[in-house]
Amino acid sequence: MTNIIVALPRPEDAKGIKNILVRNGFRVTGVCTTGAQVISQADGLNDGIVICSYKLMDMVYSELREYLPSGFEMLLMASDHLLSHCRGEGIVRLSMPLKVQDLISTAGMMVEELERRRRRARLKPKGRSVEEEAAIKEAKEVLMVRNHLTEEEAHRYLQKCSMDSGTNMVETAFMVLSMMKA
Repeated sequence: MTNIIVALPRPEDAKGIKNILVRNGFRVTGVCTTGAQVISQADGLNDGIVICSYKLMDMVYSELREYLPSGFEMLLMASDHLLSHCRGEGIVRLSMPLKVQDLISTAGMMVEELERRRRRARLKPKGRSVEEEAAIKEAKEVLMVRNHLTEEEAHRYLQKCSMDSGTNMVETAFMVLSMMKA
């Protein structure tokens, strides 16, 4: 579930926004009145959304955005006049006076995007270390010499063995090396 931090200078406003979000199924992990509080809470989290106003007690939205960890998005709520001057990456703008349905749909859209990004990161193949690449290369070389295969054929052989055995390419390479050197 996505972490949401509400940051508004007036505590009663922040609690009101929190209550609206919670009633609509969102998880609000914190309510803050200062940018320092937001940064402190965000540092303990991987990602999330900060819903804030143009100005907090100790900083403006752009300073806060600069200090947030990279996995965080910002939903900036301000008047049209202020929003026309607001720019920045990872900032979604919402015009005041606030309509509850606009807040809910915008927060929902942002949550979906963060969850999509998390899924993509989870499915993205992990990079291999230098040692792992070396093991794969050595296993291919052994197969090429012993079985008279081209590099492409040796690579395909490792891939097939990997899929058949349900292991990754690195584990398969180590198995080939241990069998061939035995």
